[in-house]
Amino acid sequence: MTIHLSGYRILWLLVLFDLPVGSKKERSAASKFRNELLNMGFEMSQFSVYLRWCYGYDSADAQANKVKATIPPYGKVHIITFTDKQYENMLTFTGGNRNAAQKTPQQFDLF
Repeated sequence: MTIHLSGYRILWLLVLFDLPVGSKKERSAASKFRNELLNMGFEMSQFSVYLRWCYGYDSADAQANKVKATIPPYGKVHIITFTDKQYENMLTFTGGNRNAAQKTPQQFDLF
């Protein structure tokens, strides 16, 4: 069975956060949150900015709920959802030079 990955169905979750790191306890909570994001399949785009793609709204909602469950008691966290088609329009620059657009994950077969 082959499932077609549509650019309108694939969603990206963008997690942006600003967590306090003034005390040892706060630094530990911030590190734990970042590690949890990595364990959930997110990748670091920039410091305090993590991305993950999801197949459909149900998957995105489930992942967003997992992120919500790990948010430390202090600080600010934003979770933004957008389609793969919108992601294609992102411009990325490093040191003033434009980078090539990131590729969408390859289509795969579920069996």
